[in-house]
Amino acid sequence: MAEPLSEAEAANRLMRLAKEIARHDRLYHDADAPEISDADYDALVRENRELEARFPQLVRTDSPSKRLGAAPTSALAKVTHARPMLSLDNAFSAEEVEEFVARVKRFLNLPGDAFVAFTAEPKIDGLSCSLRYENGELVLAATRGDGTVGEDVTANVRTISDVPQQIANAPDVLEVRGEVYMSKAAFEALNERQEAAGGKIFANPRNAAAGSLRQKDPGITAARPLRFLAHGWGELSEPLGETQLDAMKRIEGFGIPVTDLLVRCDSVEEMLAHYRAIEKARADLPFDIDGIVYKVDRLDYQERLGQVARAPRWGLAHKFPAEKAETTLEAIDIQVGRTGKLTPVGRLTPVGVGGVIVANVTLHNRDEIERLGLRIGDRVRIQRAGDVIPQVVENLTRDEKREPYVFPDHCPECDSEAVAEEGEVDVRCTGGLICPAQRFERLRHFVSRGALDIEGLGEKSIAEFIELGWLNSPADIFRLHVHRAELVQREGWKEKSVDNLLAAIEAKRQPDGPRLLFGLGIRHVGIVTARDLLKCFGTIEELRRAALSEGGEEELSSVQGVGPVVAEAVHDFFHEPHNREVLDDLLSEVSPQPFVSDAKQTEWSGKTIVFTGSLETMSRDEAKAQAERLGARAAGSVSAKTDLVVAGPGAGSKLKKAEELGVRVIDEAEWARIVSALFSE
Repeated sequence: MAEPLSEAEAANRLMRLAKEIARHDRLYHDADAPEISDADYDALVRENRELEARFPQLVRTDSPSKRLGAAPTSALAKVTHARPMLSLDNAFSAEEVEEFVARVKRFLNLPGDAFVAFTAEPKIDGLSCSLRYENGELVLAATRGDGTVGEDVTANVRTISDVPQQIANAPDVLEVRGEVYMSKAAFEALNERQEAAGGKIFANPRNAAAGSLRQKDPGITAARPLRFLAHGWGELSEPLGETQLDAMKRIEGFGIPVTDLLVRCDSVEEMLAHYRAIEKARADLPFDIDGIVYKVDRLDYQERLGQVARAPRWGLAHKFPAEKAETTLEAIDIQVGRTGKLTPVGRLTPVGVGGVIVANVTLHNRDEIERLGLRIGDRVRIQRAGDVIPQVVENLTRDEKREPYVFPDHCPECDSEAVAEEGEVDVRCTGGLICPAQRFERLRHFVSRGALDIEGLGEKSIAEFIELGWLNSPADIFRLHVHRAELVQREGWKEKSVDNLLAAIEAKRQPDGPRLLFGLGIRHVGIVTARDLLKCFGTIEELRRAALSEGGEEELSSVQGVGPVVAEAVHDFFHEPHNREVLDDLLSEVSPQPFVSDAKQTEWSGKTIVFTGSLETMSRDEAKAQAERLGARAAGSVSAKTDLVVAGPGAGSKLKKAEELGVRVIDEAEWARIVSALFSE
């Protein structure tokens, strides 16, 4: 960052980045309609990562580093993955790759000169897909979705010639993961046919592949020239090998395509050399790629390294530089989001960048417009790395005389005052539920797949019910049944569709607790944060009790990964009478299920463990990961609520406080015996 930030400014920026990146994840992974380029997206993720490194105490549990994809919202059936389909962290320089390798060695507690091999392969710009074989038969194909739940595309995948329907000599359960893609030549031919038939013109091969794979009619998919390349695996009934390379060679032996550009690298120098070689050959490859993927070769190391919420610690995507072009900023439109944020969107004179025509760009906020000195009519330089909408990197005519752009101080939807809170750059409408944009977006968010997932209650229906005055708050959804007689008389509705909708609503009267909490739209509380909060407090009522209690913010902040910004947001939400009224009204209609952790149930489940001092056989991160797998919470400080302290050499104030409070203290060897005994059960 060019200018130093205070802790408060950094916390606010991390909050904004988490929400903005979450929106772009949904647009990219679920809607196949990205609004920013890869370069723009990567810049946001990178800024988030750099801020987290500078302010580790502010790392959020809904951070992009812990969140993956977006919940699917199409008409395709949902599929819960046997093992999560993870994403990868990104690197943009040789120094970051070197740090990744060093970080792997530190986690494994290996000396700096220890040998760790990695595989390297092209990162295809396609749609992630999982192929599940049972007893050699293809029984399921699913998209990534949000990493936990994807879409069933089995019938569509069966039309892809690269994917064998039966394989021999495979494990009883074999889940192969890879990318469904469309070659550059096939993409151009498809667009020519689409144009001749008056059909949809796809922006790039990735969007074409995603749109083709997610068709409800497999016949349409069969007519599209899709391909598949494997890059990993999910659930297995037996190991495929001892190394990543051996396992991929075995997958290739099953008749499933694997890139011939997959190599093993014995040093960082070899990894970077492969990156440079692929980058040089990029334009001549038959498919789009946006970088190189590195993976730790030894699978026992991968198992030890494990994962964070969003990505494995043993993998990294090294992205290629962005492409650039020049065009003119023709207009700036203002969009009002679910939280009332006014987001400026730049309309560009359409320009080709890397074979794709782009015409729009998200300008982020008022400060970004001022930083670039943007005015309507300016000539701008944009950059793109594979998607539709680019990033403005430079205003080429900022010295020319032109009318300045004045950011609105009133909401374009409801004309309420629009202001920026102290310490923030985002301008927000103050209208709340009286603002049509916010009411609609908040209700749409509440019923979305990531939240309550009410089938059949889409944007069109929500808008209709709001206009009729039937829908003003989440609780009103569960009172729509009183309008059944009126609804069946309306155009576009029949008894069956009305009854299906009402049945879908009734089915959500005992919703998942974290999804309901996420659906409330509390600032800074994404689905990961919602799960973490209810993992600690169990129910929304208990969370409210904690928030309203004396010292509530401190109690909330003690939740692993929940920092002061999230704690303050939750505290403020429950202290607002209007919010409590809305929640009480909602809870009069629904009974959310208490949170049930998927961690191993042990004697340590729900307990709080603190690691202090030097750990000699493992890294601190690995120790915390072990605690979480046992159902415990790894805390950073000792308090009266601490159940166990694991103290290594050099333990200081935390050990002293534990002794003063009478907290049980053990050494690293005893902790290793506890873990070994429980994991072997």
